[in-house]
Amino acid sequence: MFGHAGRLNFSSIRQPWLREAVKEWAFFTLPQRRGNVIATVQDVVNAFVTLSESLAVQRSDGGDDIQALSRLDAAAFLNRLAYLQQNGTMSAKRRVRVCRYLVNHLGRMKSLGMLRPERPLHGLPEDFAILPEDVPDDPEDSEAGRDLPLQVMQRICDLLPTFGEFGRHGIENRVAVELLIDTGRRPHEICQLRWDCLKQDSDGQHVLIYDNYKSRRNGRRLPISQATAQVIMDQQQRTRTEFPSTPTNELALLPTQRANPHGRKPITSSWLSSRHKEWVQSLPDFSAPAQAEADGVLVTRTQLFDKSNIFLYAYRHTYCQRHADAGVPVDVLRVLMDHRTLDTTQGYYRVTEKRRRAAVDRVSTMQFDRHGKRVWRQAKALLDSEHARRAIGEVAVPYGVCTEPSNVAAGGNDCPVRFRCVGCGHFRTDVSYLPDLEAYLADLLRNRERLSAALDTDDWAKAEAMPSDEEISRVRRLIKHVKDGMDDLDANQRAEIEEAITVARRGRQGVLLGMPRVRQPLPDLRPARPA
Repeated sequence: MFGHAGRLNFSSIRQPWLREAVKEWAFFTLPQRRGNVIATVQDVVNAFVTLSESLAVQRSDGGDDIQALSRLDAAAFLNRLAYLQQNGTMSAKRRVRVCRYLVNHLGRMKSLGMLRPERPLHGLPEDFAILPEDVPDDPEDSEAGRDLPLQVMQRICDLLPTFGEFGRHGIENRVAVELLIDTGRRPHEICQLRWDCLKQDSDGQHVLIYDNYKSRRNGRRLPISQATAQVIMDQQQRTRTEFPSTPTNELALLPTQRANPHGRKPITSSWLSSRHKEWVQSLPDFSAPAQAEADGVLVTRTQLFDKSNIFLYAYRHTYCQRHADAGVPVDVLRVLMDHRTLDTTQGYYRVTEKRRRAAVDRVSTMQFDRHGKRVWRQAKALLDSEHARRAIGEVAVPYGVCTEPSNVAAGGNDCPVRFRCVGCGHFRTDVSYLPDLEAYLADLLRNRERLSAALDTDDWAKAEAMPSDEEISRVRRLIKHVKDGMDDLDANQRAEIEEAITVARRGRQGVLLGMPRVRQPLPDLRPARPA
């Protein structure tokens, strides 16, 4: 076929004009391709077969009248793809691939002059097109819940330097994975980075310039940290040293060592994926908390982590999930991830809510009242009404929650006892607030010392502001009871509670009386690395 071994089948394209256009496209494109050419080109031809079938089914003329086509026919085709995916006839990946093929190659046909008189596409209306924004999000982006546990990520980061010593392209492979972890970009986007991908915005902060090839959105800008920028600058120096004669605007940031004398060709995502898989399998076993059912109850146990779940795209899932867990607004995260639709981003927030519910169920078994007495709850899982109350019906205080009706109605601004929470029957706390209780105790002691040293203060004002010995004793007793409750747990129960505490605190909006809210910070995967 046009000088290549094998055959291409165009017979399933029903409309003569479309069949001839695809044949001409194949004639022009085959000489430009290498490798398994026939199979690759046939895959594109099959995408046009899908378009042909849609026109034949949904138009009264079977799609033969090229001048009668419009954007409505393109929309009908896209809706049919969604229907085929929904009923299981077509996979999500195939749907995305068909859309991308048509976006790219219909445009290619037009650039080859096929709209001219006596050419196959003459008379094709301008609005009959598959647009870049018609391409659905990658199915991988929609697989929320496949993020890696924090313990696994920290261990990977600790072992990452060994990837730089693992076979050919070791340094480039290590840098690529480090950038995947830090930026949450797709593997192909990182591999294709150009040498001059690092810029500074008007505030002097670093941004990564990358191309979203799959959606044809080029020149995307992603804010990055100074530590990530330093990784890129170090790689720029290595690449420039290796290829000093090539102009920097032609260099790849991560050049391959195969048939690449000028440094213009980057490593491929398939190569990186294979080397990464080999490296992960060579690492020691990982342990991470995992949920298992015991006597009909979900409990958390530390188990060996399946290393097959550590793949390149998992770093993108992890990056997105960390930001969702930290309370980044969904519209901001959508832009950050460059998702096509908001539904894709919202999937990560549904995972966050599910985990938060499980964590609330678990920490609620270790609730305490103002006297430090254990509040036993007779429920394996909280009622939906209880979860809703925790989300919107309670007033958060710095070290617990308040259920006093008038204070709740006023959004926490009408406390009848002037925020003496540990003396109020409407106050309760749980083990996840232990750090906040300890911080509150330290604050009380610090304020008492400051007031004792204050000279130019009236006695009545000092007496009103002075923390009472009873309040300090009550907080100390409450902290002791919470810690004693933790000490009574065995190792597995303690690990389960600690994991639940982490999830509960991560999703909690920080609330300080009279202070603005601050969302929870992202977990630091590499605390030893400079910011």
